[in-house]
Amino acid sequence: MKNSREAIISSELVKKIMHSLGADMCGIASIDRFDDAPKGYHPTDVFPLCKSVISFGCRFPVGTILCDSPVPYTRVRNSITPKMDAMALDFCIEMEKYGVMCVPIPTNESQWDENTHRWRSVISQKHAAQAAGLGRIGRHTLLITPEFGSMIWLGAVLCSMELEADEMKDEICTNCDLCVKSCPVNALEQAEIKQQVCWDHAFGDDEMTKAWRISCHKCRDICPYNLGSQNSFILTTDKTSTSTGGE
Repeated sequence: MKNSREAIISSELVKKIMHSLGADMCGIASIDRFDDAPKGYHPTDVFPLCKSVISFGCRFPVGTILCDSPVPYTRVRNSITPKMDAMALDFCIEMEKYGVMCVPIPTNESQWDENTHRWRSVISQKHAAQAAGLGRIGRHTLLITPEFGSMIWLGAVLCSMELEADEMKDEICTNCDLCVKSCPVNALEQAEIKQQVCWDHAFGDDEMTKAWRISCHKCRDICPYNLGSQNSFILTTDKTSTSTGGE
């Protein structure tokens, strides 16, 4: 039986709280949508009391992919991560005031999975967002949302309360393979991305500036659905696609 404080919590209130903390998107997934999660990376493997997964997103400034310098994109990515971790933490604290336990999932933190020989977050942010109805994972392995395309950063919270789940989105990616062809290290040739090959190419120290940077996001840039309806104000240039992905 729910206590009096927990009884007033609804999916609508959950989203209202998350939006008040700065989220641009928020969706809810039921626990049964994670049946295919790798061993050790199911929400209940992290938080045994988990009954719902709350996924949220913050828009990533589109101007950063138009820059000739990698510095703005790198700085925004490095700044948005602690912002979203703080939002998840604040949300969990707020929910405890209603008698509901929640656990924040780090936005950008990986650990080695010996079973699959891949780096993984304790819960996949992209799969949680897809399960929560925010968007669909594209061929480039990035989440594509109708509102913001792939220009969205993701966070998640595990919740001990069973909440009304959102409907999952229909497929968005059309498998045009533009991302596959644009990858300079052929990391997308197989169905599963060559994770380490991608990371070794895209992330690292610049030999000239001696600074750590993200030097490649070509698969994101070339995707016909990289913008979304909320970014349709962006003028078409030779570096962005013409599609807004939500119209």
